[in-house]
Amino acid sequence: MKAEELAVEGAYVFTPEVFPDQRGLFVSPYQQHAFTGAHGAPLFRVAQTNHSMSKRGVVRGVHYTLTPPGTAKYVYCAAGEAIDIVVDIRVGSPTFGKWDAVRVNPKEFRAVYFPVGVGHAFVALADDTVMSYMLAAPYVAEYELGISVLDEELGLPIPGDIDPILSDRDRVAPGLAEAAAAGLLPDYERCRAIERDLA
Repeated sequence: MKAEELAVEGAYVFTPEVFPDQRGLFVSPYQQHAFTGAHGAPLFRVAQTNHSMSKRGVVRGVHYTLTPPGTAKYVYCAAGEAIDIVVDIRVGSPTFGKWDAVRVNPKEFRAVYFPVGVGHAFVALADDTVMSYMLAAPYVAEYELGISVLDEELGLPIPGDIDPILSDRDRVAPGLAEAAAAGLLPDYERCRAIERDLA
């Protein structure tokens, strides 16, 4: 499995070897040895797994969890195709305000690790796009916050041929600067401390 650090500090993309044959294929999207080698610590204890299905044009995010408690994610695309986006919204981070994007699909089975405190968004490029998540903490609605995926200052990579389909919640989410001014963003050092405790 190949591991690469992304432009957001602490975020990684993992590309496993895919084994096709006349029956179909076999792949391991998560491999402990590769993850530990890149990240320097084991993956968090999995508290919850999520599965979402989206039609082409759906844009979800930018979502993040109130920190504390915070959560980390490990995400891959099991069907269809998406642009998976990690956004650094951790105040004090050396890569604050930066983002990176990975095209994910069930051909390469790339998986993205989202450290505690970063934002997550994705753009579904095909109907029936399935995103599969492992989470370090269970979903609690009142802890879930968002930044506008359409924030022009962020300039996230939504293709020009996509007319974004957003939830009501995502449509009214504040921009990054507005969220920062309101004190809604996580603190980088606090996020790092929480992440160390997850191992």
